[in-house]
Amino acid sequence: METARLRGSAGQKKRGKEVRLWIAAVGRGGRAASSGVYEEYARRLTWPLELREVDLRQTLSPEKRKIRESEKLLAAVPEGAVVVALDEKGKTLSSREFALKLGGWRDDGVADLAFLIGGADGLDQSIRKKAALVLSLGAMTWPHLLVRGMLAEQLYRAQSILTGHPYHREG
Repeated sequence: METARLRGSAGQKKRGKEVRLWIAAVGRGGRAASSGVYEEYARRLTWPLELREVDLRQTLSPEKRKIRESEKLLAAVPEGAVVVALDEKGKTLSSREFALKLGGWRDDGVADLAFLIGGADGLDQSIRKKAALVLSLGAMTWPHLLVRGMLAEQLYRAQSILTGHPYHREG
């Protein structure tokens, strides 16, 4: 049985033609402690953000599972969205570089920006090819549920950098 669940972020303000952010992730956040980190930073964002969780409850080989999860991730976000694939072999960016990348997409009129987080076996190559950016949060391997919180924090930090808010301090 396959399921998908939507989780919005309360307290967000919409202004004008802001880019809408989407996080599509394999697995359920549930009551995990890491869900609190995600919720905290998602709440702080003024940019619209939706978390879509997809689940695959079939016994498949790792390669077939990656393919099916990737299909479900892509189906969970708006067609035409700019895709950012999170992958440990992706490009690492400083927080400022990440903010400038997001600001560039925003300024170019991108309506939807989708961040895709795969399951335990990672993302299928088809997503890496479709992605405008394959992004790594570092060389270490992170629990997939924790990645959501880390990404939400970096999105908030990027927003702070772009608006000149003092949250981000250069080292």
